[in-house]
Amino acid sequence: MTRLHVFDMDGTLLRGAASVELSRHLGIFEIADTVERSWLAGEITDLDFWDTMLPLWAHASEADIDAAFAAADWIDGVREVFADIGRRGEIVAVISQSPHFFVRRLEGWGAHRTFGSRVLPGVATTRDVMLTPQHKVDIARALLAEYGLGEDDCVAYGDSTSDVALFDHFTHTVGVNSREVLRPRAAVTYDGDDLREAYGLGRALVAAHRTSRIS
Repeated sequence: MTRLHVFDMDGTLLRGAASVELSRHLGIFEIADTVERSWLAGEITDLDFWDTMLPLWAHASEADIDAAFAAADWIDGVREVFADIGRRGEIVAVISQSPHFFVRRLEGWGAHRTFGSRVLPGVATTRDVMLTPQHKVDIARALLAEYGLGEDDCVAYGDSTSDVALFDHFTHTVGVNSREVLRPRAAVTYDGDDLREAYGLGRALVAAHRTSRIS
């Protein structure tokens, strides 16, 4: 039996945010960090966030993005977890509100499908290119249908408010260093620095579910 493993990126795979990591590489960390904190606090909208952030990256090259991705503060074990999922014939999907031009680089680490906001450095954006929390649910459900899987074949990993809808919809959910709003919604929670341990909890969830169905 195959399965779909859905990962958030910022705060789950990445100890921080892609927008801040790229800005750090470009030498504008303080500005980006302020914008990120304002967004997390609900002081600005998603559109305000991008209207402020995208002009800061106007001169970012593909090499800059590659360098920022490589230097980012990833949680331990990401590539190993993706490799194990692949070896089992299962599917890795990363669904994030961060820019897809950053998220898609995880395909080089073994992610099969990646999704993110279709924003571009220095280009004014509109709401229709922004990925929302509800999109996470919609994309996950579409992938399950595409691969002929049921909703019990999905394991979701996340950390914050952007994962609330996903965790409310699916049964097998793992909170990874999650914020308080997500903890009561997670089937299990993991606090630590190694994705392999969180992934182990996810595998245990589906194994327990399979055993209960058999018995």
